[in-house]
Amino acid sequence: MSLFGQAAASSSANTTGDISKDVALNAPPEDGISDLKFSPQSEHLAVASWDKKVRIYEINAQGGSEGKALFEHEQPVLSCCWSKDGTKVVGAGADKAARMMDLSSGNTTTAQQVAAHDAPIRCARFVDIPQQNTQMLVTGSWDKTIKYWDLRQANPVALVSCQERVYSLDVVNTLLVVATADRYINVVNLNDPAKFYKTIQSPLKWQTRVVTCFNDGSGFAVGSVEGRCAIQYVEDKDSSANFSFKCHRAQQTGVGNSNNTNVFSVNAISFHPQHGTFSTAGSDGTFHFWDKDAKHRLKGYPEVGGPITATDFSRQGSIFAYSVSYDWSKGYSANTPQLANKVMLHAVTGDECKPRPKTGGRK
Repeated sequence: MSLFGQAAASSSANTTGDISKDVALNAPPEDGISDLKFSPQSEHLAVASWDKKVRIYEINAQGGSEGKALFEHEQPVLSCCWSKDGTKVVGAGADKAARMMDLSSGNTTTAQQVAAHDAPIRCARFVDIPQQNTQMLVTGSWDKTIKYWDLRQANPVALVSCQERVYSLDVVNTLLVVATADRYINVVNLNDPAKFYKTIQSPLKWQTRVVTCFNDGSGFAVGSVEGRCAIQYVEDKDSSANFSFKCHRAQQTGVGNSNNTNVFSVNAISFHPQHGTFSTAGSDGTFHFWDKDAKHRLKGYPEVGGPITATDFSRQGSIFAYSVSYDWSKGYSANTPQLANKVMLHAVTGDECKPRPKTGGRK
C-alpha cells in the first residue's frame, strides 16, 4: 500500500499538484504554528506553536497521527529541532530560553532548560563541531547573538555577536548560515565556529524570512518577504551559479488591476533529503517544488486555506508536512478565531520531487 492509501502518482506532464489526499494531523496546536521538524531517525514530527507548547507526534504509513509527548514553555515557541540520534527534542522561543526533552528517558511531559538569551530565541539547531565528542546546540536570538551550548554545561561554550537580530539559521555538515535583520547573512565554517567565514548582504532587496542549507553544504537558499527566493553558493568560484527568482505572487483580478501583482512572503524552504530538490511555501497559502540545478519549477499546488508558516520533508522524503496558520503578515488586526491552525501531511509520490532529467545540452 502506498503512503496514505492509494495516493495518485503524479505526471511529469502536469505541473499542477494534487492536495486532495493530504491528511490533517490529529489534535493540532491551539494557536499559530511557528515551526515543525521530522525526526532524522523515525516517523515522528515535532511541532512548535504560539500556544507555548512543543508537541511530538508519531506518523504511520497511512497518514494517521498520534500525539506521543508534549512540553511547555512560558511564552510562545518559535523553533524546534531534533538531535541526530532522534532521542532529544529542543524548543526555543519568546521566553528567552531553549528547553530539551529527552525521549529516551521515557519522559513525555517535561523539559529542562538548556539555553538562555537576553531576548527571544528565534531559532535553534543541533550541530556537530569537529573535534568535539558530543553534539552541541546553537541558538540564534533577537539579542543579536548566536550561542553554542554543550548540553552538559550551564553556560555557553562560545558566543558570537551578529550585526542585528537573528531571523533564521540553518546547519548542514560544517556549514552554519545565520540570517539577521538588515539583510545580513553570515556564513560559519564549524571547523572554526567562533567567527564568521564570510558575511554578505542578501541578494534579495527586502527582509529575509528564511535561510536553508543545501543537502551537500555547498550553499543555501534565501526567502524574502517580497516573493523572491535566491540560490547562493558559499565559495566565490561557484558564484556564476547564483541566481534568484520570483515566486508566491498572484496577478490581481478585476477592472484596472491587470498590471498589478500581489506579492507574498516566502515563509519556508525545505530540501528533499534524497533528490536535493526543494520546496518554497508562503503567505499566499501555496507551496511549490523546484529543481535549482535546472532552474525549473517541478510542481505548484493549489491554495491550502491560509498562509503556510513551516514545512519539512520526512527523513526518507516520502512525506511533506506543512503548517497552515496565521503568519502575522497583515498585523494583529487580521488574526481572527476563524483562521485555520492545522498541520497537513502530503504524500510525495511519483516524480513530484525528482530532478528534471538532464538533456544533452545541460552539463
